[in-house]
Amino acid sequence: MDHVDRIIAQWNKARPDLDVGPMEIIGRLSRLTAKLRAEMERTWKAHGLNAASFDVLATLRRSGKPDGLSPGELLDLTMVTSGTMTNRIDQLVKHGLVERVPNPEDKRGFLIRLTEAGFATIEKAVVDHVETQHRLLRGLTPAEAEDLNRLLKTLDERVNSESRASSRE
Repeated sequence: MDHVDRIIAQWNKARPDLDVGPMEIIGRLSRLTAKLRAEMERTWKAHGLNAASFDVLATLRRSGKPDGLSPGELLDLTMVTSGTMTNRIDQLVKHGLVERVPNPEDKRGFLIRLTEAGFATIEKAVVDHVETQHRLLRGLTPAEAEDLNRLLKTLDERVNSESRASSRE
């Protein structure tokens, strides 16, 4: 019996009239997310990064645009607010990992691109990040990992659909 099992047993005893089955799944997902995040943060920290800085550097690296991305493109690809993105960029500039350069397509704008140090950092960090993720999922067979991924994707799609429907009401 794990922590979530104990919570569910307590609820079943205190309120047998409630179906707390969803609480069990969501509780396990929440606890697992926290554990997974802590392990990944340890990896990022080894490279002098945190989740936010890793996200921006990884987005710039995987974009396939060596000249950089506009702040708007970064916003679209990372899903954070503009104020948050500005702060992230400022911190990365301060640490010499990215730079602001004029945007040749918009004389008033600029692009954010990796510096040599930023490129070297994300190259090393992403290798370790992927190794950490493999280690964390080592307990699953490839078929189990595929099934779990499919189920999580289905749940995500249905929760998003439900969320959109309830926001229209």
